[in-house]
Amino acid sequence: MERYELQKLRDLPIEGVAERLGLRVTRHKCLCPFHDDHHASLSFCVRRNTFRCFACGAHGGVIDLVMKYLRKDFLDACRWLDPYGCTHTPSPPRGTPPNLGGELDKANTSASCSPKLGELSAKLTEEYVNPQRTFDARRYERFFERPWLSEAARKFLFEERKLDERVVRWCRLTSWRDRQGIPWLQIPYYDREGRLIGIQNRNLVRGGSPRFRFPSGSECSIYNLPVLNLLKPEETLFITEGCSDCWAMLSAGHKAIAIPSATLLNKKDVELLSTLHAQLSTEFGMYPDNDAPGERLFLQLKEVLPNLEHHQLPPGCKDFSEYYLSTH
Repeated sequence: MERYELQKLRDLPIEGVAERLGLRVTRHKCLCPFHDDHHASLSFCVRRNTFRCFACGAHGGVIDLVMKYLRKDFLDACRWLDPYGCTHTPSPPRGTPPNLGGELDKANTSASCSPKLGELSAKLTEEYVNPQRTFDARRYERFFERPWLSEAARKFLFEERKLDERVVRWCRLTSWRDRQGIPWLQIPYYDREGRLIGIQNRNLVRGGSPRFRFPSGSECSIYNLPVLNLLKPEETLFITEGCSDCWAMLSAGHKAIAIPSATLLNKKDVELLSTLHAQLSTEFGMYPDNDAPGERLFLQLKEVLPNLEHHQLPPGCKDFSEYYLSTH
């Protein structure tokens, strides 16, 4: 690793890194994770970008904090801090995301991150400057292993959308800023086995253009496929139009997937959903948007899923997200 690259890691704001590790920083202090602490004895010096515990004596800089907290050696700590570029890192093992019920019960609060720390993810824009023919999942997988939410993302998800934080963690939503400083929400698409197959980037600036971005080669057909592994016999699976309605449906306590449109469902997708009904007697439900395109989408899906049940939204609610907000 070059010296200037190492210095970039050391210059990352230490409080942002601490929050990314899961520590709760308040007024430049937090409970020390290196001993049984009850009085927030770990202090951060923003000017020097260091930490020190006045009880157990633990101290150091950004890389020292990661090494000590995660019990990593120097090189692995640097790789954790910069998963995108300074050094070569092998791709992590792929696996099925955790059980939704367990995740919703046990997950910790997502930590926000300093905007400067978010600059690391600005490298993602290279995908649009130098598009590739196929989607390179290895380039993004580590980013979703430790998702963090910017202030703009937290406002959108929790204040505007009123989503359950456990759902946000299950969906592994994360955020980043591009080179123009525009905040984006990053939405991963996984196949049923938990392999990353695509990414949707949503512009968090109201009226921002473009509204969505997709890295080259992304497969963004059915969203939230891992939830299919949690279905019980004869349980209802809701089909929503778009990720936002899916998050609202999950926050309301239902299992759900999302599709962009019926015309984008390929033969493999239709066979997958049909197999669910054959094997588990899965029932399908849908709250179509309160407009002509929404009803048309329902009729198109009804042709391939004959047991799809129509649920009517209350008057005045244009989609399920709005209905969810009116009841929460």
